[in-house]
Amino acid sequence: MIKAVIFDMDGLILDTEKLLVKYWCQAANEAGFPMQREHALNIRSLARKFAIPYLQGIFGEDFDYVKIRSRRMELMKEHIAAHGLETKPGITTLLDYLDSRGIPAAIATATDIQRTEDYLGKVGLLGRFSRIVCASMVESGKPKPDIYLYACEQIGEAPADCIAVEDSPNGVRSATDAGIRTVMVPDLAEPDADTAKRIAAKAGTLFDIILMFEDGDLS
Repeated sequence: MIKAVIFDMDGLILDTEKLLVKYWCQAANEAGFPMQREHALNIRSLARKFAIPYLQGIFGEDFDYVKIRSRRMELMKEHIAAHGLETKPGITTLLDYLDSRGIPAAIATATDIQRTEDYLGKVGLLGRFSRIVCASMVESGKPKPDIYLYACEQIGEAPADCIAVEDSPNGVRSATDAGIRTVMVPDLAEPDADTAKRIAAKAGTLFDIILMFEDGDLS
């Protein structure tokens, strides 16, 4: 019996991965680095200490991660102020379904706690999660398992009794290495070969996860 569901946030609950990809590329390009979509896709959910050597390995040691990330955050903030935030289809329905079954929901995200709470508050979802765990709360963020192990500790459930819901390869690796059965709802790109081997199931939308519960696939 599943006792808790742990969600990633960006690209899964919120339709923000497209913004992260767009503005990482813009910020890097402004700084003179030819960052492309595939580079930005590869750092989705990737903790800073892993993202820095990855990007410097491509663009050289002059790639100022902190400065470029700060510019990316500025661009995203301007976009969100002008256009607001969108949720991914089905998140409210899925959370209502989990509530009806007495299954708590938590978040494990690479985004810091201040922005996480701000974003969730903007879309009316801040009070829907029993715990919010961010990468800054653990020694190593995604793709290491620390964040999911800590989320399980916080909600008081064993990893084997939880389901993780992720949209990116780095997130899937983090959750599966923590020993959590993982459902992937791909955003922006389909799973690569390694990711496809790791996941318990792939869902087209969050609505499909309700069907998986109903069919007994996640019980």
